[in-house]
Amino acid sequence: MAIDRDDDFGVKAGVKGPVIGRDACIDAALKLSLADPEDSDANVVYAAVKLHDELKESGEFEDVKVALITGHHDVGVKSDLELSKQLDEVLKVFPADGIIPVTDGAEDEQIFPIITSKVPIISSRRVVVKQSESIETTYYIIYRYLKEILSEPEVAKVVFGLTGLVMLLYGVAKLISVKYPQSVQIVSATVTGTILFIIGTYLFSKGFRIHVSLRETITKGFIEFISVIAGMLVMVAGAINAYLNLEYIAMEKLGGLPGTQLIAVLLYLNILKTPFVVGLGVMVLGKVLQSYLRKDPHIWYYITGLLLLPALWITIDLTTLYAMSTVSPYLLQFFKKIVMAIGDVVVGTLIGIYLREKVKGWEKIEIGKSPEGV
Repeated sequence: MAIDRDDDFGVKAGVKGPVIGRDACIDAALKLSLADPEDSDANVVYAAVKLHDELKESGEFEDVKVALITGHHDVGVKSDLELSKQLDEVLKVFPADGIIPVTDGAEDEQIFPIITSKVPIISSRRVVVKQSESIETTYYIIYRYLKEILSEPEVAKVVFGLTGLVMLLYGVAKLISVKYPQSVQIVSATVTGTILFIIGTYLFSKGFRIHVSLRETITKGFIEFISVIAGMLVMVAGAINAYLNLEYIAMEKLGGLPGTQLIAVLLYLNILKTPFVVGLGVMVLGKVLQSYLRKDPHIWYYITGLLLLPALWITIDLTTLYAMSTVSPYLLQFFKKIVMAIGDVVVGTLIGIYLREKVKGWEKIEIGKSPEGV
């Protein structure tokens, strides 16, 4: 059985799979050879036909049949589903006890698990097309692979984009070093760091598919995305402000500078509680707004979280003050704040339970009718 996972037979020669039988396979291979003489898939079919003839002559098997199955030009799930479907059609016509796949590379061999789930694989053949010395020159090989790379945008970005960026930055660095020879080391270190940063960022985003997640977040949850950015800005601004005013606030709360680094860290966390909780509130508020516009039945969960933020503020305040020994758990003020935090948790939980019952009807709204892109 010849395998054409990327459907070159269909795309280039208009041959629709599956193709069953010796004459039909030869006709299909001839059509592809005429459409694209350089395509090795035609040779795969010829090799399958040759193997078919050899097995028939040997008489080792009761009956032998040759067939070709074609996938889809979008290699992946689509192509493998199509190959599985065509394999079922072949087995209906000829219920084989075993299959010998014939391929021209590792890509086609990736569907072997699909084949073995339906019928055993007796053996396999990989076809390697020989080139004449006049064709297999260095120039021809380089030209062929450059052409393939240029036809794949993602590969072109990596091969040419990153290489071009490295050359561009080093070129600029050379020009600067000629004009200002005393800054050669600084420029070299800056350019090297920039290159490593850009390449590292690209590889990291590709590895963890951050670019995909970010694109989906922006297109499907724009309000949430804006609220997260706004919340982070509030937190960062609060953190910077707390750092710049740490000594002043220490004098006000402690009556002097922090005695140890641990006290300084605890004081910093105490100062940071308000911008942290406010920033978190902005993020959750954006989630609530987006959930309301999309009729998301989980809105009760986000509202409950928003209502519990005052309890979080009180918890951070009391724990940090207690750790710094500036407040005693036996004081009335401490007890009042504990009661307020517990009351906030109770009220937030009750409101959440109430809202959960109220928004149950939203689950019946069809996903397709939700306001996409809100």
